[in-house]
Amino acid sequence: MQSVTSLDLRKITTENPLKVCFVCLGNICRSPTAEGVFQHIINRDGLSALVEVDSAGTAAYHVGEPANSKSRMIAEQNGVSLNSKARKFEYSDFDYFDLIIAMDKENLHELQRMDRKSQYRDKIFLLRDFDPVPGDMEVPDPYYGGINGFELVFEIVMRSCESLLDTARPHMSP
Repeated sequence: MQSVTSLDLRKITTENPLKVCFVCLGNICRSPTAEGVFQHIINRDGLSALVEVDSAGTAAYHVGEPANSKSRMIAEQNGVSLNSKARKFEYSDFDYFDLIIAMDKENLHELQRMDRKSQYRDKIFLLRDFDPVPGDMEVPDPYYGGINGFELVFEIVMRSCESLLDTARPHMSP
């Protein structure tokens, strides 16, 4: 696994925006939260023309479904909208996206497995690679837990996405 300090982004412009895809298992809790939070931060900072955000799951359990109701509730309480519909990560996403950010090691390993020839390894990170707070490097899956798990996920995602944008910002040229 590479470190965030090795992240080599090209010049990000309106003609060549940064394309980011957040990935978890089913694409209904963690990755749509990250997508919504990152889009919110980008919009807040007036950078929406420079960044394209999406999310996907490594499994097709929930394709077409909205984000989990608890994820949506916590996001809305924090002024963030989760509007995406679940989809499965496709091999073609490796070519399309500049950054592919997994929520946990299981999904990271699944992405690496899909990248059979290791062509895209420089694009794949864990979200917590960007987290300024030390931890176990995984965004925990809140699906089977109570509301506290969803609140914790939102906190981790918010600070990690802020740091991700701080990492990309020096490469942006409006």
